[in-house]
Amino acid sequence: MKRVLLFACLAMLPLSYAAAEGYQVNVQSTKQSGMGHVGAAMKLGAESMHFNPAGLGFLDKQIDLSVGAAGVFSKASYTTLDGAKKFNSDNDPSTPLYAYAGFKIYDNLSAGISLNTPYGSAMNWGKNWAGAHLVQDISLKAFSLQPTLSYRPFDRLSIGAGMMVMFGNFSLSRALFSSGDMADLAAMVPQLAPLAEKYKDITPVYAELSGDAGIKLGFNVGAMFDVNDQLTVGVSYRSKVNMEVGEGTAKIVYANEAEIKQIPGLQIPPLDMGYLNAQLPLPSNFNVGATYKPNDKWLFSGELQFVGWGAYKSLNVKFYPEKDLGKYNISAPKNYENTIIYRAGAQYALTERFDLRLGAYFDESPVKSDFLNPETPSMDKLGLTTGFSFRPAEAFSIDFAFNYVTGFGRTGSYTDKATLTQQPRKFEGEYDVHAFTVALGLAYTF
Repeated sequence: MKRVLLFACLAMLPLSYAAAEGYQVNVQSTKQSGMGHVGAAMKLGAESMHFNPAGLGFLDKQIDLSVGAAGVFSKASYTTLDGAKKFNSDNDPSTPLYAYAGFKIYDNLSAGISLNTPYGSAMNWGKNWAGAHLVQDISLKAFSLQPTLSYRPFDRLSIGAGMMVMFGNFSLSRALFSSGDMADLAAMVPQLAPLAEKYKDITPVYAELSGDAGIKLGFNVGAMFDVNDQLTVGVSYRSKVNMEVGEGTAKIVYANEAEIKQIPGLQIPPLDMGYLNAQLPLPSNFNVGATYKPNDKWLFSGELQFVGWGAYKSLNVKFYPEKDLGKYNISAPKNYENTIIYRAGAQYALTERFDLRLGAYFDESPVKSDFLNPETPSMDKLGLTTGFSFRPAEAFSIDFAFNYVTGFGRTGSYTDKATLTQQPRKFEGEYDVHAFTVALGLAYTF
């Protein structure tokens, strides 16, 4: 029989989950989460450091502090084209957080520092589902520490800049030898048919990978201008950052190690005896917005967010020691496309101590239909948001936001190579996703 090699390096493919619209977290401010996450043209105090660092220049207090966290609860489903089988994800909640501290140095100069999680989520399809050869589960978090300066050369104009210090971690698992591969093996070696039947719904071998991304630097710059007392416009740009996992590790898990290793000619590459290196971009964001305040009660804001997913052309993974594992290196094309997020929000001052908020956004998918992978069931999404702030004291605010996101169901496919035959293998079906976020924040100024 043929000598069988499991190309376990392909287990890194789920890292592309990080480069999809579902992985860009929109919970960097509880207040703004309730308004569709607008902020490029809003004076948000310390929280402006994420949305537009120029807004920090309009601080009206000496010190502005803000902290918050959210729970993101998401679900995805996959249905075969004939409708015969349906699988639902079992995702753990994601918990993005943020903290901001802004300081007014002079009337026209402010500084601050922030910590948030602009990227991070999770997807868990289970170990034995039909697409286990593409992904079983994945979790990734990217943190941003940003010192910021903002300067107002004129009363109505502010400019700002921050340095983004990015770091993070990931974990994922994927079948190295799936139930489908067992069926292929039985076709090649008929005497293994009973074994293939035994594993028809069980993943025989899978890999668990994890690693920390080293520190990478980017920048966040912006400008904000008061056209008049009612209208403010703003632009900001957050740069692309190429995150790199320098020394990721692998663990190989067997359903029955003794039984699997006895399969004639089967060889499992010893990836757990080495380490891997992988790179992937966190995309740039260019934001342009306008805010209109017709009176003391109402505030309206709209924004366009241009996301540079087009920078993600391929996923390159290298295995070390190169002498032993270099033959498993991969370069997988992704060919993502740039997208636009359309945002709108409104705020109403119900009383001097209570503000109500509403918002909505439409988020385009960067993934082409023939690259649609269950690692990220990417599709156009609509988000509806609401929230409020209550100030028990003038300087202290308690903020709450709720965000519901629904995807527009999408059919697509992803093609890889079968482990044994190395022939193209297409995994296609219909995907649907929905999620909701609950966020709580506290803010204090003095």
